[in-house]
Amino acid sequence: MSELQLPLPGAPRSKARRRWLGAMGLGLAGGLLGAGLVARAAVPPSRVVVVGGGMAGATAAKYLRLWGGAQVQVTLVEGSARYTSHIMSNLVLGGARSLASLEFERRSLVERHGVEIRQATVQSIDPAGHSLLCSDGSRLAWDRLIVAPGVDFDPAYGLTAEDYALRTPHAWQAGAQTELLRARIAALAAGDTFVLTIPKAPYRCPPGPYERACLVADHLKSRLGSAARVLVLDENDAIQAEPETFGHAFDVVHAGVIDYRPGVRALQIDAATGRVAWTDALGAAQSVTAQAINPIAPQRARGSRPGEWLERAGLIDSADGRWAGVDLLSYESTAVPGVHVIGDAAQTGLPKAGHIANQEGKTCADAVLRLLAGGSPDPAPVLNSACYSPITAGTASWLTAVYQYDPASRTMRIAAGNGRTDGARPTESARIDAENFRRMGTWFDTLMADSFG
Repeated sequence: MSELQLPLPGAPRSKARRRWLGAMGLGLAGGLLGAGLVARAAVPPSRVVVVGGGMAGATAAKYLRLWGGAQVQVTLVEGSARYTSHIMSNLVLGGARSLASLEFERRSLVERHGVEIRQATVQSIDPAGHSLLCSDGSRLAWDRLIVAPGVDFDPAYGLTAEDYALRTPHAWQAGAQTELLRARIAALAAGDTFVLTIPKAPYRCPPGPYERACLVADHLKSRLGSAARVLVLDENDAIQAEPETFGHAFDVVHAGVIDYRPGVRALQIDAATGRVAWTDALGAAQSVTAQAINPIAPQRARGSRPGEWLERAGLIDSADGRWAGVDLLSYESTAVPGVHVIGDAAQTGLPKAGHIANQEGKTCADAVLRLLAGGSPDPAPVLNSACYSPITAGTASWLTAVYQYDPASRTMRIAAGNGRTDGARPTESARIDAENFRRMGTWFDTLMADSFG
């Protein structure tokens, strides 16, 4: 497999948009493939270590070998034997998918692509000595280091880490918490209230908070009918993704069940009693007693707290001390030369999404190979973001955007028009339907195969 060519989302609003999206998708695939082949021709024997085997890290490791060839030694440091996808994990909550169906091994990275996997975690990074210390006591040397650790979660709203683990699961790390939240939802009875809270952006998505609200509402309606209630307390002032789609889903598809409240402040949760209190957008104090609470915790780069390994290495330099600042041409740290940060841990202005992580992994792999060969990164990278959102157990919508590098601001911006006539913003599906749900499965299978296959 050379380069990812995902099936483009269906049901565009016009034939012109369909042709535009198709052209952009094919152009992206060809452009990245060509960049990789150019870098491969001149790269010298080199050692690249990749930390983190999720969507971004696995993709980077794979394409370093595909494009760099045998002269590039790639070692992937990852503590877990399998990866559990956050994409589609909301479907586990109502039983539409099993958690086992979202588990992926990294065997192909070793057997097909020659990546060495070290099952360990990182203890420390020595940027000056170009080495890192692993939890198994080994020390790995590198010519370039790529870090993709993902996110960690901050206790908030009066909750403790134990509350999030046992009583009020955020289920934002697919796995045991997903099953715990599923059990909480299954125990709800007629007249009970499910509360979902959403932190201030940025946060990792998937799993998507608005799609989660929809799927929980859909499942509860199937069991409880009109007696179901889902209260969504959003610290953001408006819906952050697919506002047209989710506005319709809240007001029409799940009308009378989902109660969406934006602009929430001063949120407090008592895990023992189920009391949730907040100040609404107008400044009034509000409260409710819920039988199941799903507080999505505020997030930061894993290892970014004071004294943790990412922070000690000097890689956390964003204003809020949560994310790693990077140069978007190469994802090289703006603070530590030779170290690249990709995926959810990086401060990029891009969505912290699985498809974007895959794209960042490829862009970074290409840039690293060019740099190792004595060249410069591609000066005009292009990334595509595609995302499907299940709205019920059998219907879905989609969102897509093409991002181009803007040298003036040194940021990634949505391409002019982006297939729309009303400005450069993400394009949403015109419909919520079963065909989108079917296409979502194909999109997911293709994306995961490209990252881990």
